Amino acid sequence: MSAPMNAVNGHVHTPDPHTPAQPHPADPHTPHGARTAPRSTGVNTGEGEGKKPSAAARLVSLARDGYTFVTSTDGRPYAVALDGPNIALPLRGRAGLRQRLARQYADTYKGDVASQSALADAMTVLEGIAESDDPVPVDLRVGGGPDGIVVDLGTANGRAVTVSAGGWHIVDRSPVLFRRSGAMAPMPAPVLDGDGLAKLHSLLNMDAPTFRQLVGWLVAAWIPHIPHPVLTFKGEQGTGKSKTAQMVVNLIDPSPASKRSQPRDIKAWSAQAFNSWALCLDNISTIPPWLSDTLCKAVTGDGIVDRALYTDDDVVVLSFRRVLAMTTIDAGALAGDLAERLLMLDLQLIEEDRRRTEEELDAAFEAVRPAVLGALFDLLAAVLAVLPGIRLDSMPRMADFARVLAAVDQVQEWNTLDSYLATSANVAGDALEGDPFGTAVIALVDRCGTWTGTAGQLLEQLLPPGGIRPPSWPKDATRAGGKVKRLAPLLRTVGITVDDTQRSPDRQRHKLLVLARTETNDGSASAPPQDSLWPDVTPIGQGHKPPDLY
Repeated sequence: MSAPMNAVNGHVHTPDPHTPAQPHPADPHTPHGARTAPRSTGVNTGEGEGKKPSAAARLVSLARDGYTFVTSTDGRPYAVALDGPNIALPLRGRAGLRQRLARQYADTYKGDVASQSALADAMTVLEGIAESDDPVPVDLRVGGGPDGIVVDLGTANGRAVTVSAGGWHIVDRSPVLFRRSGAMAPMPAPVLDGDGLAKLHSLLNMDAPTFRQLVGWLVAAWIPHIPHPVLTFKGEQGTGKSKTAQMVVNLIDPSPASKRSQPRDIKAWSAQAFNSWALCLDNISTIPPWLSDTLCKAVTGDGIVDRALYTDDDVVVLSFRRVLAMTTIDAGALAGDLAERLLMLDLQLIEEDRRRTEEELDAAFEAVRPAVLGALFDLLAAVLAVLPGIRLDSMPRMADFARVLAAVDQVQEWNTLDSYLATSANVAGDALEGDPFGTAVIALVDRCGTWTGTAGQLLEQLLPPGGIRPPSWPKDATRAGGKVKRLAPLLRTVGITVDDTQRSPDRQRHKLLVLARTETNDGSASAPPQDSLWPDVTPIGQGHKPPDLY
C-alpha cells in the first residue's frame, strides 16, 4: 500500500516537492474498487433534433468529464476528481459537487446560470451513476489496514502521511479515499528534529509516567481498526484540563471546534461523531445513561440508523468507531461500563509563577507541533514493526490498546502498560464509590465474607447509604440482578467475585448470586494484589528503537 520511502540514517524525510511524482496505477484517479462511468448521460440532450442540450444534460456532461462517482459502504454517493486529490465530495450539501458544478457551469457557459431544478435533475442522475458499482471504503482523517496507515493532512492539495513498519513519508496523493467535513482543519506537515516528545512534555503539567501513557494513547489514536479508551483528564480547577485536551485533539485530528459541549440527545451526538475522527467533551460533571452507553459503543464501534431525508421508509446508517477524550473533576460520576473503557490521567496543579496565557500556549504549541507529529509518526512506525509479535499472558478489557502500550514499552523501554492497568484499577474504585448500589454490595460482602441468595433477597438485604434509595437504585429483582452483572468487572478489581451460575435446590427454579471475597493462599479473604492485575508481556521477535526519541 505504501509508496517507496526516502530514508537517510534511519529517518524518513518528505520528498523534494520539485521531484516528479511517482506514476499512479493504471487509472491513478479512480478510487480502489470504483470505475469511471460510461459517458452516456442518461439525459435527453436533444442532439440530432435541432434542439440545444438542456442545462441538466450539460451539468451531467461537465460532471462526468471531471469526476468519477462512488458509493461509500454506508450508502452515501460521492464524486472524486479525475485530476485532483483523492477526496470524496458529497454530491449535495456544503462544499459539495453541486456548488462546484454550478460555478463551473457559469464559467463554461458565459452569462448562463443553471437553475435549481436543473441542478436537482443532474444530481439525481449522478447519484444513479454512483450506485452502479459496489460500495467502496471512504475514510475520515485516518485510513489503511494491516500493511500500513494513512493520515489525511486535511490540506486543499490532498497530501497525506503514510506510515508502515518501515517508516513514514508524505505523499502528494493519498492512496486511500478520504472524505472531509466542516469539523476538520488542516494538519501541518510533520518534520524530524529528534526532540519532538520532549517539546510536547514541556507544554503539559504532568509527570513522566502520566505523559508516557498519553504518548501511548496518541500513537494508538492513529491505528484505525482497534478500540481506543476514552482519554479522560482529571484534576481540580486550575490544572489546565481543557487546554491540554485541546492540544491533544489538535495533534491527531485538528478541528476549529476541538472541544465540544455535552450533546443534548443521540441525534446531536451522531452528527458530531460522524464528522470527526477525534472528539473531546469538555467539563463533564454528570453523564446520563444514554450518553454513557453511546460513548461505550463509539469506543468499540457504533451504528446509528435514521430515516433518510425526503423518504418515508428508507434509512441511512451512521457507522463509526471514534477516538474520544473528556475532561472532568469527579470520576465517580462515570458509569461502571464507561469506567472500564477509560484512560484516566491526573493533571497537576499549575503554580502561579508557571502559568502562561492562552496566546502564549497557542503560539508555543504551533511552533512545536510539526516536530511533535514527526516524533509520534516515528514511534508509530516502530510500534507497527513490533506489534505483530506482542503477546499478553492475560488480556485486560481494552486488550488491543494494551498490546499497543506493550509495543511502545518494548520500543521505548517504558512501563506504560503497568501504569495503565494500575490506573484502571483506581478508576474502577472511584466509579464504585460513586455508585450507591455498588457501595452497598461492598459493605454487604465486608460484613458477610460470602453472601448467597437470589437477586430479590439481595435487594431486600441491601441498605442504601443514609437509608434513602436514590433514583438510580434498582426497583425490582430483575434490575438488581442486571445491575450486579454490570458491576461485576468493577467489583473484581476490589477483590469481590460475582457468580451467577448456580441455581436454588428447589427444582432449580431460582438463579442464585454468590458474592465472595477473593481468597489468598492462607485462606484469608482480601483484595487481589495489584500485581495480579498486570499481564506479563512476552514479546516475540526483535523490535527497534527509533533514534532521538524522548
